[in-house]
Amino acid sequence: MRVTATLLLTALAVSGCSVLPTSGPTARAIDGGADIATAEGLFARYEIIDIDPSIVEALRTRPLDSLLVTFGDNRPAAEPLIGVGDGVAVQVWEAGSGGLFSGPLVADRFSAGSKSATIPEQVVGPDGAITVPYAGRIKVAGRRPQDVQTLIESELAGKAIQPQVLVSVTRPVSQSVTVTGESAAGMRVPLSGRGDRLLDVIALAGGVRTSVADTFVRLSRSGRTVTVPMSTVVANPRENIFVRANDTLTLVRDPQTFLAVGAVGNTTEVPFGAEGLTMAQALARASGLSDARANPEGVYIFRYEPAGVVRRLRPNSPLLGSPQVPVVYRVNMRDPQSLFLTQTFRMRNRDLLYVSSAPFSEVAKVLSVVSTVAAPVGSAASIYRVTQ
Repeated sequence: MRVTATLLLTALAVSGCSVLPTSGPTARAIDGGADIATAEGLFARYEIIDIDPSIVEALRTRPLDSLLVTFGDNRPAAEPLIGVGDGVAVQVWEAGSGGLFSGPLVADRFSAGSKSATIPEQVVGPDGAITVPYAGRIKVAGRRPQDVQTLIESELAGKAIQPQVLVSVTRPVSQSVTVTGESAAGMRVPLSGRGDRLLDVIALAGGVRTSVADTFVRLSRSGRTVTVPMSTVVANPRENIFVRANDTLTLVRDPQTFLAVGAVGNTTEVPFGAEGLTMAQALARASGLSDARANPEGVYIFRYEPAGVVRRLRPNSPLLGSPQVPVVYRVNMRDPQSLFLTQTFRMRNRDLLYVSSAPFSEVAKVLSVVSTVAAPVGSAASIYRVTQ
């Protein structure tokens, strides 16, 4: 009995040591490790926030990126303007032969008696102009094709025989959207005069090569960039906004995952769709809490939150000087209300779900080690008594 008592006291003493095998920090270590003592005083390492209805509501109203909110949905001009870099072709008709553009061997196929000449395609130069014989440099950038036609006709008046001009934009480089990333064919997509929505441009580029659930749409315009799940654009027509000339559209494959570690049924990295999932669903995918090891009062979500979010939750946090703040969300699964809270608390990409071990499981580990060591000693003592 004396030996047994000594072993139990040893087990209880050793159970608090760090030499025991463990799957992670205890609940006491997490709760007490938010602040550490330094020579200058306490130093905050992370914020611990208990999940309650007010926290869930604050996170629910967290503003998400939105193409509609950021860029609006204004339909572009129905008639695109010519821009620098566009390819432009000019054709000139004259009312009779013998004019500047009416060579004797070139008869117009549309109307008898008129003559025409086609000026080869030109790229609009950095000065925004093209060259037309006998008219000189014509400023075309920022103008509609029909306006350029009128301008050329006025310049040729008195030189050509009743000139009629047709201006065609053969390569509308300036009125296009660049599509790259996980599109079937990265390309520059020219825009039509009627206006094109985001999904129209993606379809013209061949669609996406990856699953819609794992794909994000990143739109860059005028120095601003917004990224939203493609499933949101597909499901919400209001997010399928009109694109504009010179937009850059990048399709990004970014599978959403969270890590489940500690005293859970299955320690693993768990993927989920861009539409997200709740903490209750996350626990279910991790096979729940381990009955033999888990501490229901020590269920945590480790996450980096934007400083703006933490400012709403903890206005006086000393960690607000960083753009990303380490936050530990804590929930007590012994409280029945937690079953409701976990159904509304949303998981984020790269979250770490951690369940600490119960204190008794640490003692059980020590007892297992001690019994392994004590068994040979007990057997030797029995043999000794028998032989005496």
